[in-house]
Amino acid sequence: MSIEEKVEHLARLRDEAKQGGGAKRIEAQHAKNKLTARERIDLLLDEGTFEELDPFMTHRATEFGLDKQKILGDSVVTGYGTIDGRLVFVYAQDFTVIGGTLSLVASEKICKVMDMAAKTGAPCIGLLDSGGARIQEGVDSLKGYGEIFYRNTIYSGVVPQISVVMGPTAGGAVYSPAITDFIFMVKGSGQMYITGPDVIKAVCGEEITHEELGGAMVHARRSGNCHFVADSDREALEMVRRLLSFLPQSNVSEPPWIDTDDDPERRDEELLNIVPDQPNKVYNMKDIITRVVDDGNFMEVHQHFASSLVVGFASLGGQAVGIVAQQPMHLAGVIDINASDKGARFVRFCDCFNIPIVTFVDVPGYMPGTDQEFGGIIRHGAKFLYAYAEATVPKVSVITRKAYGGAYVVMSSRGLRGDINYAWPTAEIAVMGPEGAVNIIFRSEIANSENPDETRLKLIGEYRERFANPYVAASKGYIDDVIDPRDTRPKLIRALDMLATKSESLPPKKHGNIPL
Repeated sequence: MSIEEKVEHLARLRDEAKQGGGAKRIEAQHAKNKLTARERIDLLLDEGTFEELDPFMTHRATEFGLDKQKILGDSVVTGYGTIDGRLVFVYAQDFTVIGGTLSLVASEKICKVMDMAAKTGAPCIGLLDSGGARIQEGVDSLKGYGEIFYRNTIYSGVVPQISVVMGPTAGGAVYSPAITDFIFMVKGSGQMYITGPDVIKAVCGEEITHEELGGAMVHARRSGNCHFVADSDREALEMVRRLLSFLPQSNVSEPPWIDTDDDPERRDEELLNIVPDQPNKVYNMKDIITRVVDDGNFMEVHQHFASSLVVGFASLGGQAVGIVAQQPMHLAGVIDINASDKGARFVRFCDCFNIPIVTFVDVPGYMPGTDQEFGGIIRHGAKFLYAYAEATVPKVSVITRKAYGGAYVVMSSRGLRGDINYAWPTAEIAVMGPEGAVNIIFRSEIANSENPDETRLKLIGEYRERFANPYVAASKGYIDDVIDPRDTRPKLIRALDMLATKSESLPPKKHGNIPL
Protein backbone atom coordinates (compact mmCIF):
# COMPACT_ATOMS: atom_id res chain seq x y z
CA MET A 1 0.00 0.00 0.00
CA SER A 2 1.44 3.36 -1.04
CA ILE A 3 1.68 6.39 1.22
CA GLU A 4 -1.18 8.00 -0.70
CA GLU A 5 -3.37 4.96 -0.07
CA LYS A 6 -2.41 4.92 3.61
CA VAL A 7 -3.31 8.59 3.95
CA GLU A 8 -6.65 7.95 2.25
CA HIS A 9 -7.25 5.06 4.65
CA LEU A 10 -6.45 7.37 7.56
CA ALA A 11 -8.92 9.94 6.26
CA ARG A 12 -11.65 7.28 6.01
CA LEU A 13 -11.00 6.12 9.57
CA ARG A 14 -11.04 9.67 10.87
CA ASP A 15 -14.34 10.35 9.10
CA GLU A 16 -15.75 7.12 10.53
CA ALA A 17 -14.73 8.19 14.04
CA LYS A 18 -16.52 11.52 13.58
CA GLN A 19 -19.79 9.74 12.82
CA GLY A 20 -20.06 8.39 16.38
CA GLY A 21 -23.04 6.06 16.64
CA GLY A 22 -24.18 6.86 13.11
CA ALA A 23 -26.64 9.12 11.33
CA LYS A 24 -29.83 7.69 12.91
CA ARG A 25 -28.56 8.16 16.43
CA ILE A 26 -27.33 11.65 15.63
CA GLU A 27 -30.83 12.45 14.34
CA ALA A 28 -32.32 11.07 17.55
CA GLN A 29 -29.96 13.31 19.56
CA HIS A 30 -31.06 16.37 17.58
CA ALA A 31 -34.72 15.39 17.98
CA LYS A 32 -34.26 15.82 21.75
CA ASN A 33 -32.90 19.37 21.19
CA LYS A 34 -29.45 18.10 22.13
CA LEU A 35 -26.24 18.69 20.20
CA THR A 36 -23.74 15.92 19.57
CA ALA A 37 -20.49 15.68 21.51
CA ARG A 38 -18.47 17.13 18.62
CA GLU A 39 -20.95 19.93 17.96
CA ARG A 40 -20.71 20.90 21.63
CA ILE A 41 -16.92 20.97 21.55
CA ASP A 42 -16.95 23.12 18.40
CA LEU A 43 -19.21 25.66 20.11
CA LEU A 44 -17.21 25.68 23.32
CA LEU A 45 -13.74 26.18 21.85
CA ASP A 46 -12.29 28.89 19.65
CA GLU A 47 -12.98 28.03 16.03
CA GLY A 48 -10.53 25.58 14.52
CA THR A 49 -8.49 25.01 17.70
CA PHE A 50 -9.70 21.55 18.77
CA GLU A 51 -7.02 18.87 18.70
CA GLU A 52 -8.55 15.46 19.29
CA LEU A 53 -6.77 12.75 21.25
CA ASP A 54 -7.37 8.98 20.97
CA PRO A 55 -9.96 9.06 18.15
CA PHE A 56 -9.19 5.43 17.23
CA MET A 57 -9.46 3.79 20.66
CA THR A 58 -12.16 1.14 21.00
CA HIS A 59 -13.45 -0.80 23.97
CA ARG A 60 -11.91 -4.18 24.74
CA ALA A 61 -15.04 -5.95 26.04
CA THR A 62 -16.45 -9.05 24.33
CA GLU A 63 -19.39 -10.13 26.52
CA PHE A 64 -23.09 -9.54 25.75
CA GLY A 65 -22.45 -8.80 22.07
CA LEU A 66 -20.09 -5.88 22.70
CA ASP A 67 -17.54 -7.49 20.38
CA LYS A 68 -19.92 -6.52 17.53
CA GLN A 69 -20.38 -2.90 18.76
CA LYS A 70 -16.91 -1.46 18.42
CA ILE A 71 -17.00 2.22 17.39
CA LEU A 72 -13.86 4.28 16.89
CA GLY A 73 -13.31 6.61 19.84
CA ASP A 74 -15.92 4.74 21.89
CA SER A 75 -18.33 6.83 23.98
CA VAL A 76 -16.29 9.98 24.63
CA VAL A 77 -14.52 12.60 22.53
CA THR A 78 -11.41 14.04 24.18
CA GLY A 79 -8.75 16.61 23.40
CA TYR A 80 -7.66 20.19 23.87
CA GLY A 81 -8.06 23.64 22.33
CA THR A 82 -8.41 27.25 23.36
CA ILE A 83 -11.08 29.56 24.78
CA ASP A 84 -10.31 33.22 24.13
CA GLY A 85 -6.82 32.09 23.19
CA ARG A 86 -6.17 30.24 26.48
CA LEU A 87 -5.50 26.50 26.65
CA VAL A 88 -8.23 24.19 27.99
CA PHE A 89 -8.77 20.43 27.99
CA VAL A 90 -12.18 18.96 27.27
CA TYR A 91 -14.00 15.66 27.18
CA ALA A 92 -17.52 15.22 25.82
CA GLN A 93 -19.53 12.07 26.36
CA ASP A 94 -21.16 10.83 23.16
CA PHE A 95 -24.71 9.62 23.81
CA THR A 96 -24.94 8.24 20.26
CA VAL A 97 -22.41 5.52 21.20
CA ILE A 98 -24.00 2.93 23.49
CA GLY A 99 -25.88 5.69 25.32
CA GLY A 100 -22.65 7.46 26.28
CA THR A 101 -22.05 4.77 28.91
CA LEU A 102 -18.65 4.65 30.53
CA SER A 103 -16.37 1.83 29.45
CA LEU A 104 -12.92 1.20 30.86
CA VAL A 105 -11.46 2.65 27.65
CA ALA A 106 -13.66 5.77 27.89
CA SER A 107 -12.41 6.31 31.44
CA GLU A 108 -8.81 5.94 30.24
CA LYS A 109 -9.40 8.64 27.63
CA ILE A 110 -10.95 10.97 30.21
CA CYS A 111 -8.16 10.36 32.73
CA LYS A 112 -5.53 11.13 30.09
CA VAL A 113 -6.87 14.64 29.44
CA MET A 114 -7.31 15.24 33.17
CA ASP A 115 -3.67 14.30 33.74
CA MET A 116 -2.54 16.52 30.88
CA ALA A 117 -4.59 19.44 32.22
CA ALA A 118 -2.87 19.10 35.59
CA LYS A 119 0.60 18.74 34.04
CA THR A 120 0.22 21.77 31.78
CA GLY A 121 -1.77 23.90 34.26
CA ALA A 122 -4.99 24.38 32.30
CA PRO A 123 -8.72 24.08 33.09
CA CYS A 124 -10.52 20.79 32.42
CA ILE A 125 -14.12 20.84 31.18
CA GLY A 126 -16.40 17.80 31.09
CA LEU A 127 -19.52 17.78 28.89
CA LEU A 128 -21.69 15.07 30.41
CA ASP A 129 -24.39 13.08 28.60
CA SER A 130 -24.32 9.45 29.65
CA GLY A 131 -26.40 6.50 30.76
CA GLY A 132 -23.82 5.84 33.48
CA ALA A 133 -21.68 2.77 33.95
CA ARG A 134 -21.59 0.31 31.05
CA ILE A 135 -23.35 -2.62 32.67
CA GLN A 136 -21.92 -5.10 30.17
CA GLU A 137 -18.40 -4.30 31.41
CA GLY A 138 -19.28 -4.76 35.07
CA VAL A 139 -16.54 -3.96 37.55
CA ASP A 140 -14.22 -2.64 34.81
CA SER A 141 -16.58 0.31 34.34
CA LEU A 142 -16.74 0.91 38.09
CA LYS A 143 -12.95 0.87 38.26
CA GLY A 144 -12.94 3.51 35.54
CA TYR A 145 -15.19 5.76 37.61
CA GLY A 146 -12.87 5.34 40.57
CA GLU A 147 -9.94 6.54 38.47
CA ILE A 148 -11.91 9.63 37.40
CA PHE A 149 -13.07 10.43 40.95
CA TYR A 150 -9.50 10.12 42.21
CA ARG A 151 -8.28 12.66 39.67
CA ASN A 152 -11.19 15.00 40.38
CA THR A 153 -10.04 14.92 43.99
CA ILE A 154 -6.27 15.25 43.70
CA TYR A 155 -6.53 17.96 41.02
CA SER A 156 -9.08 19.91 43.07
CA GLY A 157 -7.49 23.28 43.77
CA VAL A 158 -4.81 22.62 41.13
CA VAL A 159 -6.71 23.49 37.95
CA PRO A 160 -10.31 24.70 37.56
CA GLN A 161 -12.65 21.78 36.87
CA ILE A 162 -16.00 22.46 35.25
CA SER A 163 -18.89 20.04 34.57
CA VAL A 164 -21.67 20.73 32.08
CA VAL A 165 -24.60 18.33 32.53
CA MET A 166 -26.29 18.21 29.13
CA GLY A 167 -28.04 14.85 29.42
CA PRO A 168 -28.62 12.10 31.96
CA THR A 169 -25.99 11.63 34.68
CA ALA A 170 -27.03 8.85 37.00
CA GLY A 171 -25.75 6.66 39.79
CA GLY A 172 -22.06 6.87 40.63
CA ALA A 173 -21.54 9.12 37.61
CA VAL A 174 -22.90 12.10 39.56
CA TYR A 175 -19.96 12.09 41.95
CA SER A 176 -17.50 13.34 39.35
CA PRO A 177 -19.38 16.61 38.71
CA ALA A 178 -20.08 16.91 42.45
CA ILE A 179 -16.34 17.11 43.16
CA THR A 180 -15.65 19.64 40.39
CA ASP A 181 -15.69 23.38 41.03
CA PHE A 182 -18.78 24.38 39.05
CA ILE A 183 -21.75 22.52 37.59
CA PHE A 184 -23.80 23.87 34.68
CA MET A 185 -27.07 22.17 33.77
CA VAL A 186 -29.34 22.46 30.73
CA LYS A 187 -33.07 22.69 31.44
CA GLY A 188 -35.12 19.80 30.13
CA SER A 189 -32.20 17.55 29.22
CA GLY A 190 -29.58 17.74 31.98
CA GLN A 191 -30.43 15.48 34.92
CA MET A 192 -28.57 14.16 37.96
CA TYR A 193 -29.68 11.59 40.51
CA ILE A 194 -28.24 8.68 42.46
CA THR A 195 -31.23 6.42 41.91
CA GLY A 196 -33.75 6.96 39.11
CA PRO A 197 -37.55 7.20 39.29
CA ASP A 198 -38.06 3.45 38.69
CA VAL A 199 -35.85 2.45 41.61
CA ILE A 200 -37.45 5.06 43.88
CA LYS A 201 -40.90 3.76 43.00
CA ALA A 202 -39.88 0.15 43.63
CA VAL A 203 -38.10 0.81 46.92
CA CYS A 204 -39.98 3.79 48.37
CA GLY A 205 -43.32 3.67 46.58
CA GLU A 206 -42.93 7.27 45.40
CA GLU A 207 -43.79 8.29 41.85
CA ILE A 208 -41.71 11.08 40.33
CA THR A 209 -40.50 12.09 36.88
CA HIS A 210 -36.87 12.33 35.79
CA GLU A 211 -37.07 16.13 35.63
CA GLU A 212 -38.82 16.47 39.00
CA LEU A 213 -36.20 14.26 40.58
CA GLY A 214 -32.99 15.51 39.06
CA GLY A 215 -33.65 18.37 36.65
CA ALA A 216 -31.69 21.60 36.46
CA MET A 217 -34.01 23.78 38.54
CA VAL A 218 -34.38 21.13 41.25
CA HIS A 219 -30.62 21.14 41.75
CA ALA A 220 -30.33 24.90 41.33
CA ARG A 221 -33.02 25.74 43.91
CA ARG A 222 -33.34 22.83 46.32
CA SER A 223 -30.20 20.70 46.54
CA GLY A 224 -27.72 23.42 45.61
CA ASN A 225 -25.78 20.97 43.44
CA CYS A 226 -26.13 23.15 40.33
CA HIS A 227 -24.38 26.53 40.05
CA PHE A 228 -25.63 27.70 36.64
CA VAL A 229 -28.77 26.92 34.63
CA ALA A 230 -29.05 27.30 30.86
CA ASP A 231 -32.01 27.00 28.49
CA SER A 232 -30.01 25.23 25.77
CA ASP A 233 -26.71 23.54 25.01
CA ARG A 234 -25.53 26.63 23.18
CA GLU A 235 -26.33 28.97 26.09
CA ALA A 236 -24.59 26.66 28.58
CA LEU A 237 -21.39 26.65 26.54
CA GLU A 238 -21.45 30.44 26.17
CA MET A 239 -21.79 30.70 29.96
CA VAL A 240 -18.77 28.43 30.45
CA ARG A 241 -16.71 30.69 28.21
CA ARG A 242 -17.83 33.71 30.24
CA LEU A 243 -16.96 32.04 33.55
CA LEU A 244 -13.46 31.16 32.35
CA SER A 245 -12.83 34.83 31.53
CA PHE A 246 -12.65 35.45 35.31
CA LEU A 247 -10.55 32.40 36.23
CA PRO A 248 -6.81 31.73 36.18
CA GLN A 249 -5.37 28.76 34.34
CA SER A 250 -4.21 27.04 37.54
CA ASN A 251 -3.33 27.53 41.19
CA VAL A 252 0.09 28.94 40.27
CA SER A 253 -1.36 31.48 37.81
CA GLU A 254 -2.80 34.91 38.46
CA PRO A 255 -6.39 35.66 37.40
CA PRO A 256 -6.65 37.28 33.97
CA TRP A 257 -6.88 41.04 33.63
CA ILE A 258 -10.17 42.03 32.08
CA ASP A 259 -10.26 44.86 29.56
CA THR A 260 -12.42 47.79 30.66
CA ASP A 261 -12.82 51.48 29.92
CA ASP A 262 -14.59 52.02 33.25
CA ASP A 263 -12.76 54.79 35.12
CA PRO A 264 -11.19 53.38 38.34
CA GLU A 265 -11.83 56.77 40.01
CA ARG A 266 -15.51 56.80 39.06
CA ARG A 267 -17.83 57.93 41.87
CA ASP A 268 -21.53 57.06 41.91
CA GLU A 269 -24.06 59.49 43.36
CA GLU A 270 -26.80 56.85 43.37
CA LEU A 271 -24.98 54.89 46.08
CA LEU A 272 -26.13 57.57 48.56
CA ASN A 273 -29.75 56.56 48.03
CA ILE A 274 -29.72 52.76 47.97
CA VAL A 275 -29.61 51.92 51.70
CA PRO A 276 -32.91 53.05 53.31
CA ASP A 277 -32.99 55.24 56.41
CA GLN A 278 -35.21 52.71 58.18
CA PRO A 279 -33.09 49.81 59.51
CA ASN A 280 -35.69 47.15 58.70
CA LYS A 281 -36.49 48.25 55.15
CA VAL A 282 -35.14 46.08 52.32
CA TYR A 283 -33.00 47.01 49.35
CA ASN A 284 -31.26 45.06 46.59
CA MET A 285 -27.56 44.47 47.32
CA LYS A 286 -27.03 43.66 43.64
CA ASP A 287 -27.71 47.34 42.89
CA ILE A 288 -24.62 48.21 44.92
CA ILE A 289 -22.50 45.46 43.36
CA THR A 290 -23.31 46.33 39.75
CA ARG A 291 -22.72 50.05 40.37
CA VAL A 292 -19.30 49.42 41.92
CA VAL A 293 -17.76 46.76 39.64
CA ASP A 294 -16.37 47.35 36.15
CA ASP A 295 -19.08 48.01 33.56
CA GLY A 296 -21.76 46.50 35.83
CA ASN A 297 -20.50 43.07 34.72
CA PHE A 298 -21.33 40.66 37.54
CA MET A 299 -21.60 36.90 36.92
CA GLU A 300 -23.64 35.50 39.77
CA VAL A 301 -22.95 31.95 40.98
CA HIS A 302 -25.67 29.82 42.64
CA GLN A 303 -28.26 32.46 41.73
CA HIS A 304 -31.26 30.32 42.68
CA PHE A 305 -29.89 28.75 45.89
CA ALA A 306 -29.66 30.23 49.40
CA SER A 307 -30.82 33.63 48.17
CA SER A 308 -29.95 35.49 51.38
CA LEU A 309 -26.32 35.37 50.19
CA VAL A 310 -25.02 36.56 46.83
CA VAL A 311 -21.75 35.24 45.39
CA GLY A 312 -20.17 35.65 41.99
CA PHE A 313 -17.39 37.06 39.84
CA ALA A 314 -16.65 40.56 38.59
CA SER A 315 -13.67 42.81 38.04
CA LEU A 316 -12.48 46.04 39.67
CA GLY A 317 -10.04 48.15 37.73
CA GLY A 318 -9.50 45.13 35.46
CA GLN A 319 -8.67 42.80 38.38
CA ALA A 320 -10.88 39.70 38.59
CA VAL A 321 -12.48 39.38 42.03
CA GLY A 322 -14.89 37.15 43.87
CA ILE A 323 -17.87 38.94 45.40
CA VAL A 324 -19.63 37.76 48.58
CA ALA A 325 -22.58 39.78 49.86
CA GLN A 326 -25.72 39.59 51.95
CA GLN A 327 -29.04 40.07 50.17
CA PRO A 328 -31.41 42.07 52.42
CA MET A 329 -34.29 41.31 50.02
CA HIS A 330 -34.30 37.68 51.15
CA LEU A 331 -34.70 36.80 54.84
CA ALA A 332 -33.08 40.16 55.68
CA GLY A 333 -29.70 38.76 54.61
CA VAL A 334 -29.55 36.26 57.47
CA ILE A 335 -27.00 33.43 57.35
CA ASP A 336 -28.65 30.00 57.37
CA ILE A 337 -27.37 26.48 56.72
CA ASN A 338 -27.52 26.71 52.94
CA ALA A 339 -26.03 30.21 52.83
CA SER A 340 -23.14 28.97 54.98
CA ASP A 341 -22.38 26.12 52.59
CA LYS A 342 -22.74 28.36 49.56
CA GLY A 343 -20.44 31.03 50.95
CA ALA A 344 -17.81 28.63 52.28
CA ARG A 345 -17.54 26.77 48.98
CA PHE A 346 -17.17 29.99 47.01
CA VAL A 347 -14.60 31.56 49.35
CA ARG A 348 -12.50 28.40 49.28
CA PHE A 349 -12.58 28.32 45.46
CA CYS A 350 -11.38 31.91 45.27
CA ASP A 351 -8.60 31.17 47.76
CA CYS A 352 -7.52 28.08 45.77
CA PHE A 353 -7.05 30.15 42.63
CA ASN A 354 -5.63 33.44 43.88
CA ILE A 355 -8.81 35.46 43.32
CA PRO A 356 -9.20 38.40 45.76
CA ILE A 357 -12.44 38.43 47.77
CA VAL A 358 -14.57 41.57 48.11
CA THR A 359 -17.31 41.32 50.76
CA PHE A 360 -20.38 43.56 51.13
CA VAL A 361 -21.90 43.16 54.58
CA ASP A 362 -25.45 43.72 55.81
CA VAL A 363 -26.16 40.83 58.14
CA PRO A 364 -28.47 40.68 61.18
CA GLY A 365 -27.12 37.32 62.36
CA TYR A 366 -27.53 33.58 61.94
CA MET A 367 -30.98 32.14 61.26
CA PRO A 368 -32.78 31.19 64.50
CA GLY A 369 -35.13 28.24 64.89
CA THR A 370 -35.19 24.58 65.81
CA ASP A 371 -34.98 23.47 62.16
CA GLN A 372 -31.70 25.31 61.81
CA GLU A 373 -30.31 24.21 65.17
CA PHE A 374 -31.21 20.56 64.68
CA GLY A 375 -30.07 20.74 61.06
CA GLY A 376 -26.57 21.68 62.17
CA ILE A 377 -26.31 25.46 61.80
CA ILE A 378 -23.38 25.38 64.23
CA ARG A 379 -21.43 22.98 62.04
CA HIS A 380 -22.48 24.55 58.75
CA GLY A 381 -21.96 28.09 59.99
CA ALA A 382 -18.48 27.11 61.13
CA LYS A 383 -17.63 26.13 57.52
CA PHE A 384 -18.17 29.72 56.40
CA LEU A 385 -16.05 31.06 59.25
CA TYR A 386 -13.35 28.47 58.57
CA ALA A 387 -13.21 29.40 54.87
CA TYR A 388 -12.73 33.11 55.52
CA ALA A 389 -10.18 32.52 58.29
CA GLU A 390 -8.14 30.12 56.15
CA ALA A 391 -8.14 32.28 52.99
CA THR A 392 -4.83 34.03 52.34
CA VAL A 393 -5.87 35.97 49.22
CA PRO A 394 -6.51 39.72 49.56
CA LYS A 395 -9.74 40.26 51.52
CA VAL A 396 -11.51 43.63 51.46
CA SER A 397 -14.93 44.30 52.98
CA VAL A 398 -17.51 47.08 53.10
CA ILE A 399 -20.21 47.15 55.78
CA THR A 400 -23.19 48.93 54.27
CA ARG A 401 -25.67 48.61 57.15
CA LYS A 402 -26.00 45.94 59.85
CA ALA A 403 -23.19 43.69 61.10
CA TYR A 404 -24.29 41.94 64.26
CA GLY A 405 -22.79 39.27 66.47
CA GLY A 406 -21.05 36.19 65.14
CA ALA A 407 -22.30 37.03 61.66
CA TYR A 408 -20.20 40.24 61.79
CA VAL A 409 -17.17 38.15 62.72
CA VAL A 410 -17.53 35.65 59.88
CA MET A 411 -17.89 38.24 57.11
CA SER A 412 -14.20 38.97 56.49
CA SER A 413 -13.77 40.83 59.78
CA ARG A 414 -10.41 41.93 61.19
CA GLY A 415 -10.55 39.00 63.61
CA LEU A 416 -10.46 36.58 60.65
CA ARG A 417 -7.52 38.43 59.02
CA GLY A 418 -9.55 40.68 56.77
CA ASP A 419 -6.95 42.97 55.17
CA ILE A 420 -9.01 46.13 54.70
CA ASN A 421 -12.35 46.72 56.38
CA TYR A 422 -14.43 49.71 55.31
CA ALA A 423 -17.81 50.88 56.56
CA TRP A 424 -20.37 53.30 55.24
CA PRO A 425 -21.71 55.95 57.69
CA THR A 426 -24.95 53.91 57.72
CA ALA A 427 -23.17 50.89 59.26
CA GLU A 428 -24.16 49.46 62.64
CA ILE A 429 -21.63 47.12 64.27
CA ALA A 430 -22.66 45.46 67.52
CA VAL A 431 -23.20 42.18 69.32
CA MET A 432 -26.89 42.49 68.45
CA GLY A 433 -29.41 45.06 67.25
CA PRO A 434 -30.44 47.99 69.46
CA GLU A 435 -33.83 46.47 70.30
CA GLY A 436 -32.41 43.19 71.52
CA ALA A 437 -29.53 44.85 73.36
CA VAL A 438 -31.82 47.23 75.23
CA ASN A 439 -34.18 44.41 76.21
CA ILE A 440 -31.26 42.59 77.85
CA ILE A 441 -29.17 45.42 79.29
CA PHE A 442 -32.07 47.48 80.65
CA ARG A 443 -34.50 44.68 81.47
CA SER A 444 -34.99 45.73 85.10
CA GLU A 445 -35.18 49.45 84.34
CA ILE A 446 -37.87 48.87 81.70
CA ALA A 447 -39.87 46.51 83.91
CA ASN A 448 -39.84 48.94 86.86
CA SER A 449 -40.71 52.06 84.85
CA GLU A 450 -44.18 53.61 84.90
CA ASN A 451 -44.46 53.34 81.11
CA PRO A 452 -42.37 50.36 79.93
CA ASP A 453 -43.06 50.89 76.21
CA GLU A 454 -42.10 54.55 76.29
CA THR A 455 -38.98 53.81 78.34
CA ARG A 456 -37.95 51.03 75.93
CA LEU A 457 -38.30 53.31 72.89
CA LYS A 458 -36.30 56.07 74.60
CA LEU A 459 -33.50 53.67 75.54
CA ILE A 460 -33.43 52.14 72.06
CA GLY A 461 -33.01 55.61 70.56
CA GLU A 462 -30.18 56.44 72.96
CA TYR A 463 -28.45 53.10 72.32
CA ARG A 464 -28.76 53.49 68.55
CA GLU A 465 -27.32 57.00 68.64
CA ARG A 466 -24.42 55.94 70.86
CA PHE A 467 -23.50 52.49 69.54
CA ALA A 468 -25.31 51.78 66.25
CA ASN A 469 -22.70 53.44 64.09
CA PRO A 470 -19.29 52.49 62.68
CA TYR A 471 -17.23 54.90 64.77
CA VAL A 472 -16.85 52.79 67.92
CA ALA A 473 -15.30 49.98 65.84
CA ALA A 474 -13.26 52.53 63.88
CA SER A 475 -11.92 54.05 67.09
CA LYS A 476 -10.55 50.63 68.04
CA GLY A 477 -8.98 49.98 64.61
CA TYR A 478 -11.42 47.21 63.66
CA ILE A 479 -12.68 49.40 60.81
CA ASP A 480 -9.89 50.90 58.72
CA ASP A 481 -11.97 53.80 57.45
CA VAL A 482 -15.52 55.08 57.29
CA ILE A 483 -16.03 56.03 53.66
CA ASP A 484 -18.43 58.08 51.58
CA PRO A 485 -20.59 55.50 49.73
CA ARG A 486 -19.91 57.36 46.48
CA ASP A 487 -16.20 56.56 46.84
CA THR A 488 -16.67 52.81 47.23
CA ARG A 489 -15.36 51.85 43.79
CA PRO A 490 -12.11 53.86 43.88
CA LYS A 491 -11.49 52.86 47.51
CA LEU A 492 -11.82 49.17 46.68
CA ILE A 493 -9.61 49.41 43.60
CA ARG A 494 -6.86 51.23 45.51
CA ALA A 495 -7.02 48.65 48.31
CA LEU A 496 -6.72 45.79 45.83
CA ASP A 497 -3.82 47.50 44.09
CA MET A 498 -2.07 47.90 47.43
CA LEU A 499 -2.67 44.22 48.28
CA ALA A 500 -1.41 42.93 44.93
CA THR A 501 1.89 41.87 46.51
CA LYS A 502 0.34 40.43 49.67
CA SER A 503 2.11 37.32 50.94
CA GLU A 504 0.63 35.26 53.74
CA SER A 505 0.95 31.58 54.56
CA LEU A 506 -0.61 29.01 56.88
CA PRO A 507 1.24 26.87 59.45
CA PRO A 508 2.79 23.73 57.90
CA LYS A 509 0.29 20.86 57.91
CA LYS A 510 -1.13 18.17 55.65
CA HIS A 511 -4.53 19.89 55.60
CA GLY A 512 -7.02 21.30 58.04
CA ASN A 513 -10.14 19.48 59.22
CA ILE A 514 -13.01 21.69 58.09
CA PRO A 515 -16.29 20.83 59.89
CA LEU A 516 -18.01 19.04 57.01
